[in-house]
Amino acid sequence: MTKFKKYFAASLKANYTSNSDQLISQLDEEFELILPDVKFAAMSSNPIDRRLTFCAYFLALIKVLDKNGESFEKIRAISLEIVKEYVRPKNGFQAFMKKLPPRLIKFRLANAALKLLAKKVSKKGHPDGFVASMTFDKKETYGFGYGVDILECGICKLFNKHGYKKYAPILCEVDEVTSNLAGLKLIRSGTIANGATKCDFRYMPVK
Repeated sequence: MTKFKKYFAASLKANYTSNSDQLISQLDEEFELILPDVKFAAMSSNPIDRRLTFCAYFLALIKVLDKNGESFEKIRAISLEIVKEYVRPKNGFQAFMKKLPPRLIKFRLANAALKLLAKKVSKKGHPDGFVASMTFDKKETYGFGYGVDILECGICKLFNKHGYKKYAPILCEVDEVTSNLAGLKLIRSGTIANGATKCDFRYMPVK
C-alpha cells in the first residue's frame, strides 16, 4: 500500500462508520482511473511533479465524496484532517527534521543545493506538470533569503482536467500546514487555484 493511503482510510472509517469499506473501495477504483494522468510524475525531471500522485489520491477522494452527495465544506474538512495527520511529526526526531531545512539556508552548501534545485523546477518536465521560479533576494523574501513562485500548477491542471476545479484551493491550504510545522509563517498574495497568475511562497520564521 502506498504509505499515504492508510491516512485516507483511517479518516473515512472515523467519519463514515457504516459504509467506510465501500467508500475506500470506491476511492481506490477512482484513483486507478486518475493514475494514468500522473504516471509521468515519478520520473519527471521537475521534482515538484512528484507530489502529483499524492494529489491524485486526494482528487479521487474528492470525487468519491462528491458523487456520494457530500458538501464542499465536509470534503474540505476531511481533506485537511487527513493532511494534518499525514504530515504531523510522529516523534521528536521527525519534529526536529521538519524544522531543520529553514535553519540550513544560511549555509553555503545548502544555498548551492537550492540554486541547483531552482534550475530543475524552472523547466517543464511534462505539459501537465509544474513550472516554478525561485528567488534568493532577501529584499523580496522578507530577509529570509528564499522564496518560490509557482508559474504553472500541476494540481490545477489535474483538477481542471477532471472537472473539479473548484476543489483545487483545498490543497492550497496544505501549504500553510506544512510551513507551520517547519517553524515558518507562509506569506502569500494569491494562488493559481484562486485565480491569481502565480502562487507566491514567502516565509518568515515563527518566533
